[in-house]
Amino acid sequence: MTNNSIQLAQQLGEHLQQLGWSVTCAESCTGGGIGYAITSTSGSSSWFKSGYITYSNEAKQVMLGVSEQTLNEHGAVSQPVVEQMAMGATKAAGANVAVSVSGIAGPDGGSDEKPVGTVWFGFSVNGEITTSCQCFAGDRHQVRDQAIEYALNQLVTRCKTESLPSSGKL
Repeated sequence: MTNNSIQLAQQLGEHLQQLGWSVTCAESCTGGGIGYAITSTSGSSSWFKSGYITYSNEAKQVMLGVSEQTLNEHGAVSQPVVEQMAMGATKAAGANVAVSVSGIAGPDGGSDEKPVGTVWFGFSVNGEITTSCQCFAGDRHQVRDQAIEYALNQLVTRCKTESLPSSGKL
């Protein structure tokens, strides 16, 4: 866990408290790292609902409602899967904001189409889902740390934008 991740989690908490919102996370390749960073922040129990570590496809289906058909057609590391993970976590936790993560941290498991370091992210902010795919370099530990930091940074950015006055929104 990087110091930057902890600082980003603190910033996220400040924005969520201003909005009166809560957050949840659905993690696969990060294995609970986002939830760990968030809960390292004092007072996070007032704005962090829950975290779901759904490493297996079965867990994604049972805990988050990801469809078997989507997993079979696109694979766990894909845009449709992280969209369903984010929606499922939001619904299960009753949160305003969710992040979902599914990727290939390595050292094996990659392919030409999805090399090691490929990580898909889903973000749900008040029901609006957006996604992003990143390809991080480094070993397993480095890929996971980069994914955690990216997810937290994106959450801060999205919640900060929401907390701006109407005339200040981008």
